[in-house]
Amino acid sequence: MNFFLADVRDGVGPYLAIYLLASKSWSAGDIGIAMSAMGLATLVAQTPAGALIDAVKARRALMAGASIMVAVACVVMTRFDGLVPIVMAQAMIGVAVAVLAPGVAALTLGMVGYKRFSGRTGRNEAFNHAGNVAAAICAGLIGHFIAREGIFYLVAVFALFSVASILAMRPVDIDPNLARGHDDADTGDQANGSKLAALLADRRVLMLTAAVTLFHFANAAMLPLVGQYLSLGKSSGASLYMSACIIVAQLVMIPVAIGAGRLADIWGRRPVFLIGFAALPLRGVAYALSDHPVWLIAVQVLDGVGAGIFGVLIVLVVSDLTRGTGRFNLTQGAIATAVSLGAAISNLSAGFVVDAVGYAATFCVLAAIALVALAVFAWGMPETRPEPTSS
Repeated sequence: MNFFLADVRDGVGPYLAIYLLASKSWSAGDIGIAMSAMGLATLVAQTPAGALIDAVKARRALMAGASIMVAVACVVMTRFDGLVPIVMAQAMIGVAVAVLAPGVAALTLGMVGYKRFSGRTGRNEAFNHAGNVAAAICAGLIGHFIAREGIFYLVAVFALFSVASILAMRPVDIDPNLARGHDDADTGDQANGSKLAALLADRRVLMLTAAVTLFHFANAAMLPLVGQYLSLGKSSGASLYMSACIIVAQLVMIPVAIGAGRLADIWGRRPVFLIGFAALPLRGVAYALSDHPVWLIAVQVLDGVGAGIFGVLIVLVVSDLTRGTGRFNLTQGAIATAVSLGAAISNLSAGFVVDAVGYAATFCVLAAIALVALAVFAWGMPETRPEPTSS
C-alpha cells in the first residue's frame, strides 16, 4: 500500500508545473494558482477527514475511494486545458490526500500498536520513498520519450494498484480502537474524541502546529520552482531533470526514514526532528547559488534528509501527544490543516514573487522562512518520547 500510494498522495506534484509551463505556456502566477488549489482543498477537508477516520471503522473503504478520486482527477487534467477544470481536478486530489495521509497512520497503529509504531512508521516511509523512486523513473521516461500527459495516466494507474493493495488487507488484522489512538477498547471517551477544544488547550500541539506550518510554507513551493527553473529556455529535458531531482531525494529518504524511526526511540523525538528542520534553510540557500541542472539535482540530497525525517517524526510526535485520547487522527487532521494552509500560501505566493524578483531571490525568501520554522520548533517543543519503561 505504501509503495503504490507514494505517487498517489502527491498527485502529479511538480510535473504539473512543468506541464503547464512547457506544454500550455501558462504564466508563473497562473501555475501558482493551480498548484495551490490542491493545498487549499486539503486545508478545508483535512480536519473533518481526521475526525471521520477516528469515528468510522470502514477506513479501508475510505482510502480506496480517495485513491479512485485521484485517478479520475489525473485523467480530467489531460482532457481539459482551462484554469477552472485544472483547479477543480487539483481540488479533488487535495480532498483525497486529506484522507490518505492520516489513513495510512491509522491503519498502521491499528495493526502494530504503540510498541512497534516507531519502527513500522520508518519502514512505511521507506516503502513510500521507494515507490516515489519507481514512479519518478517511469514519469521521467514517459514525459521525455512519449508525452508529458502520460505522467498523469501513470499516477492514475498507481492509484488503481493502491486500491487493490488497500482492499487486500484483512479487517480482522486492524484494531479499530488502536487505530484512533486508544490503548484499550474500554478506556477513553468516544463522545469527546472529536472535540477541538482539547487540542487547543495543549501548548505543545500549538507550537508543533506553528513550526510545521512555517516549515511547509518554506518547503512546498521549492521543488515546483526548481521544475520551472529547469524548464526555462529548454524545449526538452525538463521532465528528465525533474525525475532526477525526485529520485535523488527519494533514494536518500529511504535510509533516512528507517534511521529516523529507530533513532527517535534512542535519541528522542526532538533532536532527530531538529535535524530535519535544519536541512530546509540550507536547501533554499543552495538552490539560489546556481541554476545548473547538476547542482540543483545534487541539492536534493538535503530534501531527502529533511523530508525523510519529517515524514516519520510528525506521525510519532502526534501519536505521543494523543496517546489514550482517541483523538489521534483528529489531531493529525488539525495539524495537517495548518500545514496545508502553509503549503497553499507557499505555492500561491511563490509564483508572484518569482514574477517580481526572480527565482534566486525567491529561494532565499523561502530559506529565511524555513529558518524561522527551525527557531520556533527549537524554542517551543519539548521532548515527547514516552519513558523507555512504558508499554
